[in-house]
Amino acid sequence: MNAFCAIIFFSIGLLALPDAWAQQQKSSATEECLDCHSTLHPGIVSSWQKSRHAAVTPFEASAVQGLAKKVSIDNIADGLKNVVVGCAECHTIEPKAHADSFEHNGHNIHIVVSPKDCGSCHKSEAEEYQKNMMSQAYGNLMENSLYRLLIDSINSVPPGSGSGAPIKSDLTDADSCLYCHGTKMTVSGVQTRETEMGSMDFPVLSGWPNQGVGRINPDGSKGSCAACHSRHEFSMEMARKPYTCKECHAGPDVPAYKVYEASKHGNIFSAVQKEWDFKNTVWTVGKDFTAPTCAACHISLLANTDGKVIANRTHEMKDRLPWRIFGLVYAHPQPREADTSIIRNADGLPLPTDFNGGMAVIFLRTKDEMAAAQQKMQSICLACHAQSWVDGFWGRFVNTIESTNSATFSATQIMLDAWKRSLATNHSKGGNPFDESIEKMWTDIWLFYANTVRFSSAMGGGGDYGVFADGRYQLKKSMQQMKEWVESRAAVKSKGKRPAAP
Repeated sequence: MNAFCAIIFFSIGLLALPDAWAQQQKSSATEECLDCHSTLHPGIVSSWQKSRHAAVTPFEASAVQGLAKKVSIDNIADGLKNVVVGCAECHTIEPKAHADSFEHNGHNIHIVVSPKDCGSCHKSEAEEYQKNMMSQAYGNLMENSLYRLLIDSINSVPPGSGSGAPIKSDLTDADSCLYCHGTKMTVSGVQTRETEMGSMDFPVLSGWPNQGVGRINPDGSKGSCAACHSRHEFSMEMARKPYTCKECHAGPDVPAYKVYEASKHGNIFSAVQKEWDFKNTVWTVGKDFTAPTCAACHISLLANTDGKVIANRTHEMKDRLPWRIFGLVYAHPQPREADTSIIRNADGLPLPTDFNGGMAVIFLRTKDEMAAAQQKMQSICLACHAQSWVDGFWGRFVNTIESTNSATFSATQIMLDAWKRSLATNHSKGGNPFDESIEKMWTDIWLFYANTVRFSSAMGGGGDYGVFADGRYQLKKSMQQMKEWVESRAAVKSKGKRPAAP
């Protein structure tokens, strides 16, 4: 009996060991953080306690063999090796590199944790993410003169009763477009605040808070891992579920989530996802899940039930994509570089296509590169579908690209004619090509309706989104409205009358 009891007690001790071990492995600096913030910010601390960071040291994680290994750096810094990744390990690393570093209770900490910080353990993932257009999302938007005009046409507030220029606000930009694209964060001063621990000084950050995918961080790095792996749990399960992507990809310009939700894939996910396992590093098709999510197609490490790798993990989201179906103004091959602000079309404009449908080919993927990306994507499709199904689906998808580009071409010719006849004023004559009513009809066609049709086709069918729900019907309707607008304005102009307000 004594021996039996000893075995029982020993077994109980083993079961309790992980928590005890994790408790022993916290750094003294993290312990100090937790002493205060467990009370001040219990939600944050609770999230961290549920994370892998709180349970495993980087040294232990680096010892994992095979595909399940998550730590991708060869030499872990001594200060990180043998403690769990806690508050101090993320918020005090390389303080001199962070413009937002400040003295706080005897420690030099920074507010914003960047991909460069995460790269201290996850080197490959951080490097891949920098090749991803998401990491360049701030510059791709804000350093493009035409896109800035589009932002101004949306966000600027018309002047009041008096004359004057439209009112613009950086806070409005941060609350709208830059919520997803990311803000540029700079330290603009120091603020003294009264806290439960007395007066404390904190840096004032412009552009904060933000966790946009292309955020410009105070250490100069770009992006935010927390955009997908939300703080402070940094859950792989959360990143694999489509709700995370929905935050920015809801439409109508990028209607990925609403199309997915209406598709057969989305229907299966909604019905049976509670039976799936989202936590295995190697995500096994047919065992862990039975229909794709956003992550399955674009990011995750996938294998079949024999353990054969179907798709390698990647944080370069365009790695498996031949086409960029987001119309600018037309769908086009994926850009070769993540920084799209360098693109110039035949007319010298910062667009991947010209208004007549010509491609800025030197900046875009070649046919061979597109074929390689297509093969990667189709290998995922073939894990569930027969070759005939995949070929038939892909044929429809390519046809949709061609037909929506053709429709956009027709609409753009109407727009070009209106500009040529001075019925509207574009950028070449000092105007904004997105602010007049016919220009908004034109923008709706390529930014909303053609995009919705393409996403519906690309994602295995989005039900009515290809027809009446921001699809082909609205596209054709807007094109007819453009024609009638031009005819009406031209008739009024020919009579020398001032056109009525739209």
